[in-house]
Amino acid sequence: MSEAVERVRYPGVVLITGAAGGMGAAHARALGRRGVHVCLADVADPGEVIAEITAAGGSASAHELDVTDPAAWARVVTEIRDGRGELGGLVNNAGISRRLRFTETTAEVWEQVLRVNLHGPFHGMQAVAGLMRDSGGGSIVNISSISGQIGYFSPSYSASKWGLTGLSKSAAGDFARWGIRVNSVHPGLVGTALLDGADAFVAAAVASIPAGRTGTPEEITEAVLFLLSDRSAYLTGSEVTVDGGLVSNGLYHRILADTGGDLR
Repeated sequence: MSEAVERVRYPGVVLITGAAGGMGAAHARALGRRGVHVCLADVADPGEVIAEITAAGGSASAHELDVTDPAAWARVVTEIRDGRGELGGLVNNAGISRRLRFTETTAEVWEQVLRVNLHGPFHGMQAVAGLMRDSGGGSIVNISSISGQIGYFSPSYSASKWGLTGLSKSAAGDFARWGIRVNSVHPGLVGTALLDGADAFVAAAVASIPAGRTGTPEEITEAVLFLLSDRSAYLTGSEVTVDGGLVSNGLYHRILADTGGDLR
């Protein structure tokens, strides 16, 4: 006699930023297949992704959002409250990367990256907190990076992701009283548009990844789905690293490869 499979529960409505492409689109498609109404927010048009979700029998809506603008966040939350009446999940996925070393980073680049990658999630969590509280709680997933766990040569990106790691923990402590969980996901190298034109960089990085390859957006999505679902009900303020072993073992993986495994 086979044992019954327990059904995984997801929020009824989830808002995803940067959802018009890349990892955000992958998260949206996966949630749509699981019966979640997905609110796709982006400065770009997410219409193509929405068409895919609805063609597959899912439910989705488009919301124009510049994550750096608090007023835009307030408008999107009002749209969701008026249109759906609830919000149980937020995925702060929107982000930009500028691969510039410390002395090459201009003040303009510094401010732009911090505004999108750190200020955006701050404004977003502030904006959705009330509606999520009124909806009975839920889950916020912040897409950070392994650059928010280790030293990284690009100061703007590293600072933004380290900041997002800390911001997630701060929100987790404060929002717990409303039944809202907050966790951060830390991808390593993932095959998205952020790596376009960086072939030499990617090749050198892969040599330090024990798994021997970059990740896929769908593999990051699996972590996001877990954190949004009831299977992670006791998990908050945590960091989930999805990097093929780069942070934990990348250094000695590369040393062993370079020395041919000679341990003498």
